[in-house]
Amino acid sequence: MFSAVVLCITSCKKWLDVNTDPATPQVTKAEYLLSPIMYQMANNTATDNRLIFKYTQDMFGQDVTTFTVAWEKHGYQSASDLGGSMWRMVYINFGLNLEDMIKDAEATNKWTYAGIGYAIKAWGFQLLTDAHGPVILDEAYANQLKFKYQDQPEVYARVRQWSQKALECFNKTDANGTAALLAGVSGDQMYKGDRVKWRKFVYGLLAQQYSHLINKAEFNTQYADSVVKYVDLSFTSAADDATINFGGSNSNDSNPFSQNFGMYTATATTAPTYGRIGQPVVSLLTGGVRGTAAVDPTTPGVDPRLTRMMNPIPVSGVYRGALPFAGTAATPHILGALTGTSTVPFPGKYIYSNAARYPIMSYAQLQFAKAEALFRKGTTGTAFTAYVNGIKGHMDFINLYGRTGSPAPATISTTEINNYLASTEVAQNAGALTIADIMQQKYIAQWGWAGMEQWSDLRKYHYDPLVYKTYKQLEAGDFFERNNGKYAYRLRPRYSSEYVWNQDELAKWGGLQTDYHTKETWSNLP
Repeated sequence: MFSAVVLCITSCKKWLDVNTDPATPQVTKAEYLLSPIMYQMANNTATDNRLIFKYTQDMFGQDVTTFTVAWEKHGYQSASDLGGSMWRMVYINFGLNLEDMIKDAEATNKWTYAGIGYAIKAWGFQLLTDAHGPVILDEAYANQLKFKYQDQPEVYARVRQWSQKALECFNKTDANGTAALLAGVSGDQMYKGDRVKWRKFVYGLLAQQYSHLINKAEFNTQYADSVVKYVDLSFTSAADDATINFGGSNSNDSNPFSQNFGMYTATATTAPTYGRIGQPVVSLLTGGVRGTAAVDPTTPGVDPRLTRMMNPIPVSGVYRGALPFAGTAATPHILGALTGTSTVPFPGKYIYSNAARYPIMSYAQLQFAKAEALFRKGTTGTAFTAYVNGIKGHMDFINLYGRTGSPAPATISTTEINNYLASTEVAQNAGALTIADIMQQKYIAQWGWAGMEQWSDLRKYHYDPLVYKTYKQLEAGDFFERNNGKYAYRLRPRYSSEYVWNQDELAKWGGLQTDYHTKETWSNLP
């Protein structure tokens, strides 16, 4: 009898101990996880940007169905997971995969992997709380069915802690062979293991966090200095920009904005819901930053970025964008005006080709954050310098990453840059500089990729028409009744997980109210 029990215990142990079975591994190595995790950084931000771009007016749809109009009117789709992709990214796509990557890296002295893991974790939670406000933090990966939320102050603090952990990891010595793994084809798709650039990325994330707090009483006396400090520690040129590499050979290895991927590039005959260029950026690129934008221009003006970022409408040659819930086939979208050629397979223009690098953070946007912080402190001289650096930085961004069409447009020349800087569209000295100058140039630099930072900027200025002069202010008849005449300030949590399984917690935060998405998040409040 005893021997039979021993046999059963031994057999059961072998059956259950799957971690030692090479056919069914349950523990994996850090180097197997990083590349798929980085893919999800691009995939999920691009997926949620489809809707965020409607709030920011970067892009619209052509069809006039409820699906499109809901978001363009600052509404939302009820009983839908739309707007929940970054939620899925943090808790599922990253989730325990990222936790396992960090654990394995720490256990095997692959410290660069660990540092990258903490940096991505900090970045993910920063985006998530900026999008939704209260999110799951302490209980994120607990073995339970219901989870409590924690608000932005706690999440912001944890982001700073994880950022510090990343920096500490980057100061430790890697095990032999780690650098080769990171530099390989399946390794670090952003910086190939370059620790210097990853440190700069972390500092850039911290600068962005503090830049969101302009409405706090402490901003001018404390947080503005933190913005400047961390920007100065971060990217020194567009060559440092955080961009994710894609091969572009098929839909699984193509930029999520691209025609291969297919998310933004539905043809006019199928009434594209996404990817139609908004009029605000067209107006900014055609004289609307400091003057009056040209109406339906057929020739480019002084801003050399216009012809590099978009094409005119075929046949008519008119540069025109769409307005909220009024897009038509005659307004440009990614498959039309953003293509490099009119022939199939529409290889894409600017940052929208199949093999284009997908931007995550840029030198230009950080310089504008620095300019904003210094301007609000009253240090207009250095604010002006950062403002000019931001404009030049975006020109460099286009030359480095935004010439991917077929054929690729010419490089923006030094002469073109200087002519633009000397034009009436650019403040000529510190005394002439305004906050609108800074934020509208930042809007151009972030257009079409940096959805969350774009939205964070618009929300912290409360969609102010004196700051964002080309943003179409919505009128009384534009809003759904449930909005009570208010703009959107947060995405609702992911429907399939939170509204189905976690309603009790949602109720504590007002998440069951139909206008919950119009409640301002903590970072935007005084």
